Amino acid sequence: MLNRRDILHERRLIKRAIDEIHNGEAKKINFVWMEANGCTGNIISFLNADQPDVLYFMEEMVNLKFSPSLMQAEGEVAYEEFLEVLDTNFILGVEGALTNMDEGFYNIFATYKGVRIPTVEAISLASKKAKAIIAIGTCASFGGISAARPNPTGCTSLGGFLGREVINIPGCPANPLWVMGTIASIILNKKVEVDEKGRPIMFFKETNHTNCPRRSYFDNKVFADKLGDKECMIKVGCKGPITKAYCPLGLWNSRINWPVEANTPCIGCASEFFPDGTEPFVK
Repeated sequence: MLNRRDILHERRLIKRAIDEIHNGEAKKINFVWMEANGCTGNIISFLNADQPDVLYFMEEMVNLKFSPSLMQAEGEVAYEEFLEVLDTNFILGVEGALTNMDEGFYNIFATYKGVRIPTVEAISLASKKAKAIIAIGTCASFGGISAARPNPTGCTSLGGFLGREVINIPGCPANPLWVMGTIASIILNKKVEVDEKGRPIMFFKETNHTNCPRRSYFDNKVFADKLGDKECMIKVGCKGPITKAYCPLGLWNSRINWPVEANTPCIGCASEFFPDGTEPFVK
């Protein structure tokens, strides 16, 4: 069973990566963040990071070379900057599901010299040269809401689209610490230990149910009858038992809270079954 020490370990991992960069034992790596079909909730979640915050992360650990939401350049200049980074040592992060329906023109990456370039084309190009590829969020990792039934746009996961293994960091959205910790591991260890679903084991070893503060109620078969009750919420729809993540330990919003402590069931947003296999969210 995980505990708070594991969370401190992941923060120490980030600090060690930054320390080794400062000492010349490791190098800052270029980072490319691309946005496919989704709500861009992951980049918004990432901006809420602290200890370290995003500015510190970008100044000390990576060189953020491309992000549609954060970069100053736009239009053809932005696309040229994207092309330039492909000849460097970089990590590719992608949020959102991918689709090649209608030749990929459901999601346009750029218009360059009069030619429209689909996002899937740009991602395919970047994936061939990236040192590591990270699917950020459940849509990129498993299809998520973007690929939910009846999936009229034909969306699929990043790994499914590329036909290769990628590092999956699910969550709707993904926790910033999961992303930063994964990148730190790549910088320090050149790789990330993952499970059978491609998820970093350090963040997805156990289910939310395992470390839930209401676990003792479950063990003693004491269950909530309605939302707002203090007991285990499995009978009102909680999906913690089928959702690998460590939300109860890492927490959200500057480590203040997570759904169960806010008296709402875990809806399984980091699960590979989300959302089709975790509905109804509340019973």
